[in-house]
Amino acid sequence: MNTLKVGDKVPSFTAKDQDGNTINLDDFKGKKLIVFFYPKASTPGCTAEACNLRDNYKELQSKGYELVGVSADSEKKQAKFKDKYQFPFPLLADEDHTVINAFGVWGPKKFMGREYDGIHRKTFLVNGNAIVTKVIDKVKTKDHAAQILEE
Repeated sequence: MNTLKVGDKVPSFTAKDQDGNTINLDDFKGKKLIVFFYPKASTPGCTAEACNLRDNYKELQSKGYELVGVSADSEKKQAKFKDKYQFPFPLLADEDHTVINAFGVWGPKKFMGREYDGIHRKTFLVNGNAIVTKVIDKVKTKDHAAQILEE
C-alpha cells in the first residue's frame, strides 16, 4: 500500500458519482478539496463520519473546501446512502478502485482477528494545485470535521 503523503501530487483521476456523473480531479482545480475514504456505505462508522461532515458542511465550505466521499460501493448503493442522509456532497462509486489506488488506501486490514484486503478509512486535504496538505489516518467518525478544521 503506497499511500499519498503530505507534499505528494494527487494523480489525475476520473470516477462516477452516485448519479452516474463523471467527476475529475480537474473539476476542483484552484479549490481546496477534502477527499474522505470510507469502507462501506450505510455502515455505522461510515454513516457517523459522513453525517458529521454533512452537519459541518457549511463551516467547511466557509473555509473554502469542496468535499467528496469515496468507497468501492456501486452507484446505486451510494445514491441510497446519499439520499437517506441528505449529503450535500458527491459520493464516488469507485468500484474499479481507480481513486482508491491513486490515493493508496487499499490494503490489508484486521477486524476481529480476521485479515482481509479493504479500504482504509483515511481523509486527504488537497490544495488547489492537487498537492496533499494533510492526511488524517486516525479518523474520529463522530468528530471528523473538527479534525479537518484544526489546521
